Amino acid sequence: MALPATVKTRPEPFGFWLRLPDHTLVAVDRPRARALGLDGGPLWDDTVAHPPTGPLEVHVAITSRCPVGCEGCYQDATVDGRDVPLGALCETLDGLRDLGVFTVAFGGGEPLLHPDLAPLAREALARGLTPVVTTSGVGLTPERLEALRGYAQVNVSHDGVSGGYLAVRGVDGAHLADRAVRALVAQGTPVGVNHVLTRQNFAGLAETAAHARALGARELQLLRYKPAGRAATEAYLSRRLDPSQVDALGGTLQALAEAHQGALSLRVDCALVPLLSEALTDPEALRRFGVFGCEAGAHLGAVRRDGALAGCSFVTPPVSPVKPPRRALAVLWDTSPAVEGFRRWVTAPPEPCASCPVRGVCRGGCKVVSEHLVGCFAPDPECPRVRAASAR
Repeated sequence: MALPATVKTRPEPFGFWLRLPDHTLVAVDRPRARALGLDGGPLWDDTVAHPPTGPLEVHVAITSRCPVGCEGCYQDATVDGRDVPLGALCETLDGLRDLGVFTVAFGGGEPLLHPDLAPLAREALARGLTPVVTTSGVGLTPERLEALRGYAQVNVSHDGVSGGYLAVRGVDGAHLADRAVRALVAQGTPVGVNHVLTRQNFAGLAETAAHARALGARELQLLRYKPAGRAATEAYLSRRLDPSQVDALGGTLQALAEAHQGALSLRVDCALVPLLSEALTDPEALRRFGVFGCEAGAHLGAVRRDGALAGCSFVTPPVSPVKPPRRALAVLWDTSPAVEGFRRWVTAPPEPCASCPVRGVCRGGCKVVSEHLVGCFAPDPECPRVRAASAR
């Protein structure tokens, strides 16, 4: 059985990744890959060690401009920020293509303000990359709405109803997010909602999920509040989920999934997985569905506005006096200390992660959080299992 040319493939030591025409990503093992006429070549030679394969998704910052000034902006975007020129972004896309990336997620700042939003999607598609973008909806015009047609999915940031948005961001842009979701749905562009969970909006999560569904969003992506950019202050301690909310998170998500089954997909970012560690009765089920903790340096990478490569878009990579060409990402992925540090930590974490039964799925938790609270990569201090070990 031969695969159609519209299916993008990438060999892996376990088998193959397949990107289907509808942008679904599927992992197949070696026997299934062989049945499809695929051969992993040297990667299927188990007698030798293989370098890490490239990420599946890379987040690319395209602008530092944003007029809103949200209190917790992880990119510290400002009204007088700058756009990354299209030519430089095309060089980045060349590098991502060479790295074997499947999805490129464009962000900002506010991406709607970039003058080349439509050409950027076309350039990504021309290189076999699936373009997605995240926006607050600020600055949406009919022309910019039309430019979003080229994206496989647009995620709109919406941090809650009934005052939740204002409590998280310090500004109330909920009506702009609502308008953007409705306009995208009416246009036929696949749309999801990104929702940052904090102490202030956790109680309204069920209401927000119902609201996103009513607007016509196809998925709700839950994100952990992270101490990066303007959020890397003492105020982080009063905005992160409190221990009782963390303990309730697993049951809350289960109830949401059951309430919206088939109507609204529920996703969590990798930073939330460690907060679910006590609720994971079957960690292997998450592994089978590709849900993992810290993906930085593994399935996930980031390219910052200056072209620097990082394992995660929330981490500031070391400053280098010489910026390598953006198209050299395939080489940097194997050699960059900004990426290798994540892999090394996951391979040999300290206790209590080393002996934790969910280590293979959790991967030690969010390094952005531990670096802010502890000063280095360490077991996630907000993980229930780490909290219990510290108490002992």
